[in-house]
Amino acid sequence: MPPLPAKQRVRVSFERAAPTYNAAAVLQRQVCERLLADLELPIAAPRILDAGCGTGYGARLLRAHWPVARLTAADFAPAMLAQARHAADACCAADIEALPFANQSFDAWWSSLTVQWCDTRRVFAEAARILGPHGRLAVSTLGPGTFSELRQAFSGIDPYRHTLSFSEPEAIGQALEAAGLSNISLRRETMTLHYPDLKTLLRAVKAIGANAVGDGARTGLMGRTAWQALETAYERQRTEAGLPASYDVILAYASK
Repeated sequence: MPPLPAKQRVRVSFERAAPTYNAAAVLQRQVCERLLADLELPIAAPRILDAGCGTGYGARLLRAHWPVARLTAADFAPAMLAQARHAADACCAADIEALPFANQSFDAWWSSLTVQWCDTRRVFAEAARILGPHGRLAVSTLGPGTFSELRQAFSGIDPYRHTLSFSEPEAIGQALEAAGLSNISLRRETMTLHYPDLKTLLRAVKAIGANAVGDGARTGLMGRTAWQALETAYERQRTEAGLPASYDVILAYASK
């Protein structure tokens, strides 16, 4: 059987992760809260799209902040969307690169830690299309410093790619500008979680569905010798708090 296309592998990974996602999504919740902190909307009852809603944590934050908003949640993983259904007024199984909504359907487009799996230019072009005049965009994604400790530990062990090719902030800004959006604001910060051991760290990554890294990834299991070498390399980065996993978080805002 031929391998699944990259996007389908990502969908399957998130489908499988739906039952474990909420318990493991510590970083994802923190990023949602940071993204919300600087989001301002010009009206009290906005039409908001949560693009790539996952299990709906972002939608619940948005509802708390704008209680009379018309909230729509969209995600391409039905199992994730099923968990978000109580957080929104409407749910839609959709690819955020090709949304099934009419032009100017929303006042705000929100997406937290989703676009790193997508073609950002297509995503932002769709966001611009469905936003009405003066509509606002808020997006969080990950930069190339994400999982730097993991890449360092793997260097010299095997030739495979173990993380996504994350975008630089400048590329995010350029994609927003190419979509015709304006008043673009970018902020970047490093957030680090700590784990007691490498197995726990990798299980946490898998539990949120972030283990589907696309083409160039290892397809088989690691041998015992390679695993021990990886553990030894990662242990050299241990701190008093545990084994670190850093996330290079990019927050971006723009207007239609």
